[in-house]
Amino acid sequence: MSLTDYRALGKSGLIVSPMALGTMTFGAKTWGADQAEAKAIFAKYTESGGNFIDTADIYSGGASEEITGQFIHERKLRDHVVLATKFAFNDASNTLPSNQTKGNPNAGGAGAKNIHRALEGSLKRLKTDYIDLYWMHVWDGVTPVEEVLTTLQGLVQSGKIRYFAFSDMPAWVATKAATIANERRTAKPIAIQVEYSLVARAIEREHTPAAIDAGMGIIPWSPLAGGFLTGKYQRENTSNSGRLSGANPFGDSKFTDKNWEILEVVRKIAGDQNVSLSQIALAWVMAQPGVASTLVGASRCSQLQDNLDALQLKLTAEQMARLSAVSALSPEFSDSLVSPFTRQLVYGGHAVKGWGEYIHNPNSRL
Repeated sequence: MSLTDYRALGKSGLIVSPMALGTMTFGAKTWGADQAEAKAIFAKYTESGGNFIDTADIYSGGASEEITGQFIHERKLRDHVVLATKFAFNDASNTLPSNQTKGNPNAGGAGAKNIHRALEGSLKRLKTDYIDLYWMHVWDGVTPVEEVLTTLQGLVQSGKIRYFAFSDMPAWVATKAATIANERRTAKPIAIQVEYSLVARAIEREHTPAAIDAGMGIIPWSPLAGGFLTGKYQRENTSNSGRLSGANPFGDSKFTDKNWEILEVVRKIAGDQNVSLSQIALAWVMAQPGVASTLVGASRCSQLQDNLDALQLKLTAEQMARLSAVSALSPEFSDSLVSPFTRQLVYGGHAVKGWGEYIHNPNSRL
């Protein structure tokens, strides 16, 4: 597989590479890439055939969008690339009145007022008049799904965005939006972007089946778990090793006994394959059901190349089984609902397979 093994994103006509380039590192002052390195990363990805670029309005205070837009403009790639950006987090750059200490609540969230504000800002920074894929960056827990959907559908009709999708939301939110859109015969979310890796498999309970059923492609973010699955952290001392050593969205949640056990299996298989740990972790997640394109980022060009090399890696069935077994979720109530035991109780002792379980079976005559 390579970056030019393009595929449709969900049930849509938007064609993307199997790896998306995340540009959160562009413009970041501490753990990011400087202008020259960001340019080299962008060039490596696009010259290798990659066409899926992912940024957000809050990355580096808008600098990521500005740099990304500059690179696209300089290389005259606007028609070639699938440009994705996001809205929802509050715009911290707003100037506050002298008598206020908190920000403008309407400069964040998924309400119509903020979506229009955020989009206009992104279009200017990206030096474009339309966005290919517009993400709701995070579910705000307040705005009715109907309002979010109506606003985004209106932007599709206006031509300012081509498609939209949801990130970091409960499965029911994306499912409800897709269901309403199907009934209205209007534009619907074509993908979900969620944390997914060998040490973060919770989406398999609700998000994965919901996405597959609704025709939404899954795009994992942090498939290397903030760098944990690269092997850069040592169990005895995790300080001064990378992003997870300091302030970060995960805290110390990745440094659990189970995760260290998972990492050890990744390390052994990487040794057997004579490849990096990162490539093993990426190859596993890219092979999971529903995954359309996997989001990768880099602060150095060499990191990106290592990630791209995972496209060529083929894990054996035995290696996939070992990785899946050591990282398996602890059983919960919802898992019992689809267990072989419950299935047999329902069907008089027969292990009946559903449509999704046998339609892709190579031995099927259908």
